[in-house]
Amino acid sequence: MGFFVGYVLGFGLGMGLIVGFARFQNIRSKHRTDLAQLIAAFARMTVQDLRKLFPDDQSYPAWVVFSDKHKLTWLNHHLDKIWPYVDQAASEIIRNAVEPILEQYRSSIMSSLKFSKLTLGTVAPQFTGVSIIEGESNEIIMELELQWDGNPNIVLDIKTRVGVALPIQVKNIGFTGVFRLIFKPLVDEFPCFGAICYSLRQKESLDFTLKVVGGDVSSLPGICDALEETIRNAVEDFTWPVRQIIPILAGDYSYLELKPVGTLEVKLIEAKELTNKDIIGKSDPFVELFIRPLRDRIQTSKTINNQTNPIWNEHFEFVVEDFSTQHLTIRVYDNEGIQTSEFIGCAQLPLAELEPGKVKDVWLKLVKDLDIQRDQKNRGKVHLEILYYPLNGESELYNPFDPDFRLTLVEKAFKHANDTDPLKSASPMKRDVIIRGVLSVTVISAENLPATDLFGKSDPFVELTMKKSDQKNKTRVVSDTLNPEWNQTFEFVVEDGLHELLILEVYDHDTFGKEKMGRCIMTLTRAILEQEFRDTFPIDGTESGRLNLRLKWTPQTIIRD
Repeated sequence: MGFFVGYVLGFGLGMGLIVGFARFQNIRSKHRTDLAQLIAAFARMTVQDLRKLFPDDQSYPAWVVFSDKHKLTWLNHHLDKIWPYVDQAASEIIRNAVEPILEQYRSSIMSSLKFSKLTLGTVAPQFTGVSIIEGESNEIIMELELQWDGNPNIVLDIKTRVGVALPIQVKNIGFTGVFRLIFKPLVDEFPCFGAICYSLRQKESLDFTLKVVGGDVSSLPGICDALEETIRNAVEDFTWPVRQIIPILAGDYSYLELKPVGTLEVKLIEAKELTNKDIIGKSDPFVELFIRPLRDRIQTSKTINNQTNPIWNEHFEFVVEDFSTQHLTIRVYDNEGIQTSEFIGCAQLPLAELEPGKVKDVWLKLVKDLDIQRDQKNRGKVHLEILYYPLNGESELYNPFDPDFRLTLVEKAFKHANDTDPLKSASPMKRDVIIRGVLSVTVISAENLPATDLFGKSDPFVELTMKKSDQKNKTRVVSDTLNPEWNQTFEFVVEDGLHELLILEVYDHDTFGKEKMGRCIMTLTRAILEQEFRDTFPIDGTESGRLNLRLKWTPQTIIRD
């Protein structure tokens, strides 16, 4: 009996151990599966996902690093070892690639610009990080952060227009930037990609000094500035989307080359409060505008003499190659006649801030240096009207500056069928468009006008002027108010709507004349596009004054030359 009881107890205990072990194994297996799924989920997380897991105000330990970039210590270690061989091979490649670029940007005071010596020195550049950018399915995009404080031996032989030959050494080069490499297309054949595109994605800083071999470059007026501008413009224009293509496997890679994707229409309207560079009188400002600083792509406005609040009312057109990364640059100068023009300020507008097909009205603050941007000195502002129009035949957007934008499909087909001259039809020259119509302007009211009378009031009225045709009108005077209401409508016959400006000047009426409070200047583009709109406009020259207007456009005829 005791044996039987012991057998039953032993059997039960053994079965319990077996069941317990099996259950433990199942739990352990499930735990491993859950852990593997969790690790896989973490592997798929991006830096942005990780940031969401941690509150902004939490202090992270030193080992928690949110970075899209990976360190390249191993690459720098090997590059230091092989740098003498890289220097020898790269110097000749750079010489052949850079000389034509410098020639494109060569100043007019120089007749030739060549390398007489070019070695990269003994100090290898350092790669501070690498990141992989998501692109199309048939490409790999890699960006390398590079820093170089080198000791190269670079001597440029310069010949001036007057026949003087100068050897100028480029010294103390310090460069920080990001290079982009694109491996495309991906193929099954080794090395698994057909070509490499490379470009300077971003120039963060570039410092260097110039020295005349055996002399001082500062003793040669104009040469130092011209050469420095040539070098900086050449480096600037090598930034993305400009890129060089190196075929690896045989094939046609012309589709990787830089091609236009759209046009940028820019109307330079006015500027205000420009820095006065002249001791006697006022500055004579003009503007340079460009997307790429190529000599044949930089466009220049006319000079407005003796004016720090100039009105230009000029239209320019630019080719866009990469809407997402390019920007419009403007530089304002004071024209000094036969002497070198004096720089007033510059500004940039990223094209990515524009909405395709929609006119954008902007004021850009001028700064001394685009790389620094912070400028305590007030250099003035520039008023622009900008429209980006993509080169897409399927687009529903239309460009009012295009001479065909109001033609029907039948009219377009008929017009192009009669374009028998292939040279004329292929010409990149833009034809002028003249849009006629009637502009109806209702001056509704004004708000928060400045007090000009002793009793804290004003007697305001508005003068309306069409700048190009010099048509004028004015409202009645409203006495003793800073918030007048007029509700008066004026009509103007406009012969050239796209090149006309409407100027509204607000005055205070006095017994012995009038005192100007401020003004509003606007193009007619929005009225032409929208036909009718009502809006409130700030009055320049006042602290918070605003003008309420209603504009209506009635088109008559479009003329194409």
